[in-house]
Amino acid sequence: MFYRLLLVCALLMGLSACVLPRNGPPPPGTEADIAALTRAISGLSPNVDPAEAARAAQITYRHTHELAIAYQITDPPLIHNVKVNNGSKPRGLCWHWAEDLEKRLLAEGFATLDMHRAIANGDTRLLIDHSTAIISAAGAPMQAGIVLDPWRQSGVLFWSPVMSDPRYDWEPREEVLRRNGRVRYVQAGMEG
Repeated sequence: MFYRLLLVCALLMGLSACVLPRNGPPPPGTEADIAALTRAISGLSPNVDPAEAARAAQITYRHTHELAIAYQITDPPLIHNVKVNNGSKPRGLCWHWAEDLEKRLLAEGFATLDMHRAIANGDTRLLIDHSTAIISAAGAPMQAGIVLDPWRQSGVLFWSPVMSDPRYDWEPREEVLRRNGRVRYVQAGMEG
């Protein structure tokens, strides 16, 4: 635990020395960004309804921007995390992004798309665990889906096929929480 805290402090000090805060929230996604995500979601399966893919992409970008404003995002992710944890910012931890984005997309009641939650680094003591939302074709496993991660770039949506994510190896959230003795969070629908 001590080494994990030391690593986080060193990272935060390094980031704060070389990164200036923004004056406001990150910009929303462009039409080209939305179109690219629409193509990726449509390409998950021939059974994905193109209209649902387009709606999911548009909502994902729009809601990411709305959350960045609501969370008062102006700093890199780890610095923002410190501010959330000390009470000076309302929300914006990775699991907040994942939970709020998943909830918004689930509200659409998509027939040809499913939502999943995943965690990376869930079993390590040295690295900070990270949560995300994943969208897939209906009935497909999360590994065949697309990572939707607004936390990683401070409110700018990062997305990638799960298996091609250059930074994280994702596992189903429920499996990680059960393995780590946090079953009560799975049952309550909360992150630990």
